[in-house]
Amino acid sequence: MPKVNTRASCARDFHCCPDIGIALESSCKAGYDFVCLPMVNPRFKREFINGPAKNRKCALTRSDMCLTSQDWNTLVVGKISPWLHIDSDYYHTRTNSELAFKEELTWAAHLGLPAVMMPLRSGKCFNLARCLNEYFVANYYQQQYWVQVPLLSPAAQCDQVIEGLDENMGEDKSEDTWSWWNTLRSLCDHNKRLCVALELTADLPDREVVERWMSEPVKAILVSTSLFLTNKKGYPVLSKLHQSVIKDLFKLEVQVIITGQDRHPDKTIRAYQQYIDHLWQTQDPLDTVSQFAKGYEDFLQSPLQPLMDNLESQTYEIFEKDPIKYSQYQKAVYHALLDRVPLEDRETTEIVIMVVGAGRGPLVRASIAAAIEAGCKLKKVYAVEKNPNAVITLENMKEEEWGSRVEVVSCDMRDWVAPEKADILVSELLGSFGDNELSPECLDGAQKYLKDDGISIPEKYTSFLAPLQSSKLYNEVRSSKAERGKPPEAPFEMPYVVRLHNCSVLDTPKPVFTFTHPNREEAIDNCRYASLDFTVQQDALVHGFAGYFDTNLYKDVMLSIVPETHSPGMFSWFPILFPIRVPITMTKGSTISIDIWRRCTSKNVWYEWAFRCGGQVSPIHNPKGRSYTIGL
Repeated sequence: MPKVNTRASCARDFHCCPDIGIALESSCKAGYDFVCLPMVNPRFKREFINGPAKNRKCALTRSDMCLTSQDWNTLVVGKISPWLHIDSDYYHTRTNSELAFKEELTWAAHLGLPAVMMPLRSGKCFNLARCLNEYFVANYYQQQYWVQVPLLSPAAQCDQVIEGLDENMGEDKSEDTWSWWNTLRSLCDHNKRLCVALELTADLPDREVVERWMSEPVKAILVSTSLFLTNKKGYPVLSKLHQSVIKDLFKLEVQVIITGQDRHPDKTIRAYQQYIDHLWQTQDPLDTVSQFAKGYEDFLQSPLQPLMDNLESQTYEIFEKDPIKYSQYQKAVYHALLDRVPLEDRETTEIVIMVVGAGRGPLVRASIAAAIEAGCKLKKVYAVEKNPNAVITLENMKEEEWGSRVEVVSCDMRDWVAPEKADILVSELLGSFGDNELSPECLDGAQKYLKDDGISIPEKYTSFLAPLQSSKLYNEVRSSKAERGKPPEAPFEMPYVVRLHNCSVLDTPKPVFTFTHPNREEAIDNCRYASLDFTVQQDALVHGFAGYFDTNLYKDVMLSIVPETHSPGMFSWFPILFPIRVPITMTKGSTISIDIWRRCTSKNVWYEWAFRCGGQVSPIHNPKGRSYTIGL
């Protein structure tokens, strides 16, 4: 079972720390889990180029022996000195800062700190990025680097820009702070050791800006004691808007860093930690889908290929626990039977139902229950299944529960020679993108068993796509290794089933491919092509496209994983991800287009996709199915 955090992780931030042992002990007694400390005294400016202190001989900072290695490794996040200006226009300032920066990072690695925190003052961070990249290449210790970014730039919180603000702000004073971060992480090639420590500001940006941060690797949020109000009992509390931002970020399991002096001395510094923990405990309870997916968020899975591979018992068991899917199937069969058999004929008319791809029998049970509910007589229910292991279960179910009204057929539905034709053909062959588990090919092959006026359940399904931003998913794909014999770009040329979590969907999903059953066309062709345009409402970095589907089981009886119409409580399908090899930078109001093809041969089906945005055109991903195919 995945581990569930029962309380908020909270840290105490110190701008200056005369005694680390006392600071750590007092923070732990006050309920804090770790501390954020300057690694070097903030007033200890070093001179490496020239100046009176160039040849000063003294220790950089206190000894590493003031704490145990265990404490350094688990209880301390180091802070870079605030006087460093690595992107200064002045040579001496810039070079001196670079050397001091390297000195402090080396010390942090020596201590084995889990993370180092540094401020980002503007989008002018090119030299900082170069220094970090140099360190990433030279140092293999998996330390995280938390880049402290304010939700709003200082100028955006003021009506007028005060003269004499920090030189590093340059011309970027009112710039979107997300663009500062995006510049730095792009220069650092999306290195997964680079993370965000988001600084909560007194004024808050639009809701869409906060949602965009939900797609970034936010590890912590800094909350100043100056933001707290005082309630009637004298305790520190936050405004509703600030609470909302923190609770949103709790979904990413961020850690909260309390910074600033104690402004409620009557209640002690512990009161801030208790309040943050109260916010954690009062989060809205997880819905059914989130409970089911807990621990599997952003975990990439290869889509199932049930035609090529026999599913395992555990996989069947997981799907059968869905509380919504089979009740909707039963409802669809029920309404199909009511339309199929007039009321006056229900005592005499016998119905034949074929369940193709019967698995371990949930659709057989649903069909029998629907017939009983509708008052219709069943002549026979054929349970057709190609997996010999699932057939064993079906045979046992027939003997113990269903009896002679069910006939179990161990055969591929496309190869079976049926003794009679069906009134209703029922199947659950849909994948996360609708057709990606080859439902069209399977049902086209099985529809010969259906009477000319027979009913297929499902009768129609449509896939959907929407642009997606997710640094987490991009790095997950990039860290995947290509299988032997596949091109090096193969991980970016296959779709993945994934529970989307640390991401932001940038526009409303649009329909892609639609399939209808039974398909009465003389020459059936399941190849498809679609071109879709999407517009983003703010600056963004597109890492791929999220795929969904919905289906009409029968008339208005629906199942959907499209966010706007998602069937409440249904967890049988997670969305699908079509990644992009090179992320595409977009500005507010710009348009990105995706061209996607569904290609078919007698042996395989595969997707190909490409992107267009302004002057950027991506290569076609997965040409001729070189990296990924679905076997027939």
